[in-house]
Amino acid sequence: MAQILFQNCAILDGTLPELREGYNVLVENERIAEVSDKPIKAVNAYSINLGGRTLMPGLTDAHVHVNAVTADLGGLVDLPPTLLTAKAKPILENMLKRGFTTVRDAGGADWGIAEAVRLGLFKGPRLLFSGHALSQTGGHGDGRSKNNNNEPCACNYYTSSLSRIADGVDEVRKAARDELRKGATQIKIMASGGVASPTDHVANTQYSLEEIRAIVEEAEAARTYVMAHAYTARAIKRAVECGVRSIEHGNLIDREAAETVAAHGAFVVPTTVTYEMLAKMAAQLGMAPVSVAKIEDVREAAITALDICKKAGVKIGHGSDLLGEMQEFQSLEFSLKAQVLSPHEVITCATLTNAELFNMQGEIGVIAPGALADILVIDGNPLKDLNLLQEQGRYMRIIMKGGEFYKNELN
Repeated sequence: MAQILFQNCAILDGTLPELREGYNVLVENERIAEVSDKPIKAVNAYSINLGGRTLMPGLTDAHVHVNAVTADLGGLVDLPPTLLTAKAKPILENMLKRGFTTVRDAGGADWGIAEAVRLGLFKGPRLLFSGHALSQTGGHGDGRSKNNNNEPCACNYYTSSLSRIADGVDEVRKAARDELRKGATQIKIMASGGVASPTDHVANTQYSLEEIRAIVEEAEAARTYVMAHAYTARAIKRAVECGVRSIEHGNLIDREAAETVAAHGAFVVPTTVTYEMLAKMAAQLGMAPVSVAKIEDVREAAITALDICKKAGVKIGHGSDLLGEMQEFQSLEFSLKAQVLSPHEVITCATLTNAELFNMQGEIGVIAPGALADILVIDGNPLKDLNLLQEQGRYMRIIMKGGEFYKNELN
């Protein structure tokens, strides 16, 4: 049995708002076996004295698109799946280098790429994938221009796109069942207009209540849940009242909608960083002008929305939603959240809260016996300086996922 003993650690996870100094952590195979403030006897273990450095759980990101290898989402349909997968490989590797050991893909990734990571063919975070997000005709996932009259159907939607079109209760049921058949960890729907889509307004609501309820019913039958792209208060309330568990973005939420989310025990996953980077880089990276023009509609409201959610007691997850070359700014979300949340709250979003959202409580996001050995060792205290979780993993001396070292500068 492979054992690794971390000695003289300062443990940090979302369970307490301060470091627990003088601890020792024993890893056996892929899991944490023991956590103690007393010496741990493990004579055959590979021991590392951390010298008081911070030991914390691997980070999580609840909204990524590993297949969004370019900001020009319309151009994805022209990439063959083989090239798309090759371009996704460094995206996954770089996420892991930043300390993200579990991520939830919000549309585009499939069983194959998740399995490639699991088998070690690709280095990357554990991948919880949604398959193709479900969109109504003319919705946020419909990338056709106004002059494109081609009718989509199951025989011609591209595997390199991030979404699929389904209309009507019977069709959305079938689409949800099909994504679940293909292994989707959860189902993603488009419940409002969006920035990247060419023909809908951000304020639009999308999918009827009956359609949303049908999708939720199918997800619950498969013992999972629905996550919904939604910006406006109206779209958010409709989705949550139909049983959606996870609201993505939520930039235009109001107090009443936030209270509705909290009352239903649902989550909001802000993705503030994507709007900051889109405002700076989208045009030069090839995003369509109609999409660039919509960015300011949601960017300026993002921090206000975060404050509204905090005051309403909403469970706030951690996500990024970056596209193409902008994905390198994934960790900037920590600093942006810190405009409203304390460092402890920011770290909790990316550890314990996301673990609950993913239905992986006790498995990830915590340093405790039985949890997967997803471990970061940090030079310094992130509670005092969130920049230690940024800079492309510069301050992370050790990155471990499932008991396997992916970086070890202390050996």
